[in-house]
Amino acid sequence: MIREIVKIDEELCDGCGLCIPNCHEGALQIIDEKARLISDLMCDGLGACLGHCPQGAITIEMREAEEYNETAVIAEMTKKGKNVVIAHLKHLKEHDETQFLKEGIQYLKENRDKLEFDFEEVINKINENELKMENTENRPGCGCLGSQEVSFDNQEQAATINTNEIKSELRQWPVQMHLINPNAQYFRNADVVITADCVAFALGNYHQNYLKGRSIGIACPKLDSHTEMYVEKFRQMIDEAKINTFTVMIMEVPCCGGLIQMVKAAVDQAKRNIPVKLIVVGIQGDILSEEWV
Repeated sequence: MIREIVKIDEELCDGCGLCIPNCHEGALQIIDEKARLISDLMCDGLGACLGHCPQGAITIEMREAEEYNETAVIAEMTKKGKNVVIAHLKHLKEHDETQFLKEGIQYLKENRDKLEFDFEEVINKINENELKMENTENRPGCGCLGSQEVSFDNQEQAATINTNEIKSELRQWPVQMHLINPNAQYFRNADVVITADCVAFALGNYHQNYLKGRSIGIACPKLDSHTEMYVEKFRQMIDEAKINTFTVMIMEVPCCGGLIQMVKAAVDQAKRNIPVKLIVVGIQGDILSEEWV
């Protein structure tokens, strides 16, 4: 599989940090006075950080990449030093990538005699970060709140005086396709609804009848830019997150048809086969059609 990944020229980078807030995935950090890509997993190759580097140190490269391999990534991270390894492992923990975190720590443990830094110090730093996270429950650990991943699965719904108030069925954050990580924990083995932006506004019972129990991605095939990235994200959900089903919800307007075409393209490219349901919603909130495609 060929992926687009951020590449940083360390000789050009002066550590100004202007790229950091513009990395939607929180994959960049300033470490040892240089911008570092601390997680290949979180980099979607969108390149939102490119235009904010005054030194031109950031580019996007196409490279062959198999299904994400934490052991290979952490092995490469160790060459960059202790601080980069700690930042990477914290990043995995803060995004609930528990399995990858275990694999990374296991690699360090098995190769502790070859490391140029102290294994126990790294583990202590990770545990220290865990204590800090306990005091900021349900808040992301790094980057911008608008784009960091949050799972609401175990969050109790707040009591309300108004018994007629309808609760939200949203299980995650973020939801916009440019911001989501297709390998996030909440997509693993999930039923996923891919929704055109306008659907939830037109459909009064959207949360209860269509979003409940599902993970979500939202997009506008007409107004969004770089939508070619969506196809690859959909494919990763199928092959790597191993989702169960796609439910694609679009409006009856012609421009919405692009969304189902993107999902179909991803299904054609994927190694796994999954069921795909298409639901077309009328502009007055009625269901015009519902079928498996």
